[in-house]
Amino acid sequence: MNGHRIVFMGTPPFAVASLNALVDARIEVAAVVTAPDRPAGRGQQVRMSAVKERALQLGLPVLQPEKLKAPEFHAQLDALGASLYVVVAFRMLPEAVWDRPPLGTINLHASLLPDYRGAAPINWAVINGERRTGVTTFFIQEAIDTGAILLREEIAIGADETAGELHDRAMHIGATLLTRTVKDLFDGTVDSIPQEQFPGEAAHHAPKLTPSNCRIPWHLSAQRVHDHVRGLAPFPGAWTSWTQGGQAPQHFKVLRTRIADSAHAGAAGTVTITGDRLFVRCGDGAVEALEVQAQGKRVLDAAAFVRGLRDRTGIHLG
Repeated sequence: MNGHRIVFMGTPPFAVASLNALVDARIEVAAVVTAPDRPAGRGQQVRMSAVKERALQLGLPVLQPEKLKAPEFHAQLDALGASLYVVVAFRMLPEAVWDRPPLGTINLHASLLPDYRGAAPINWAVINGERRTGVTTFFIQEAIDTGAILLREEIAIGADETAGELHDRAMHIGATLLTRTVKDLFDGTVDSIPQEQFPGEAAHHAPKLTPSNCRIPWHLSAQRVHDHVRGLAPFPGAWTSWTQGGQAPQHFKVLRTRIADSAHAGAAGTVTITGDRLFVRCGDGAVEALEVQAQGKRVLDAAAFVRGLRDRTGIHLG
């Protein structure tokens, strides 16, 4: 690996694990590129990205370009003399950036490409009830998530595992895979494989999460509803409308469920409360809500929420 250095590009905590792994492996990081500081939170205080915070702790130079096509940013990159750019959870790069280094630009993606291309691969794998996913390193090219594959590693998904839990496992497994990929590229011991050589594997898309696709589909089976909830937990959270009597519908999140082992009557979305347990009828079967969040309130376990209800009758979700 003598003489090789990288530029690392990333923003959220998911990317921090990869930066740590690369530094621990003594791969020289010439600089870190991350998002500009932005106002965030209720107080709208200006905050730095998780990657910037860690880069400063490591004593690494940090670049925060507003525009990735800016000539002055390209000049800064060229002055670093990096052989390879490494991208983890960053913005979409223009060709003028990803085509710059001699060895190209690689990306870590949290799926077994070519399956689950897109912005939210971990969430959609869980929402769709997959029992396996993985992490992939690949060369960036013009069309997003379509470049030649370098290395892949499979990850099993637990039957009740949430997207958040899977995220944390994939973050560390991916960091190890990425470090191995960089070392192999520097040593010339890895070949890339076009995604077209994985026929039949590009079965799903992983689009950005929106309020529309986060809404709970109570008309589907209990298993599908359970997968939907855990695929959006803990963030952004699966939501529905809480309707009771003649009151206006309220926004209501269901953050943890389990498939009910008993029958519950009514149309999909009908709520049954037994003791301090909250059950919701689905298109086929029912789920028990275990963790919920009423509009404007904090997250509660369902038992505590139920104990706080004044009226337990005539409740419908959806």
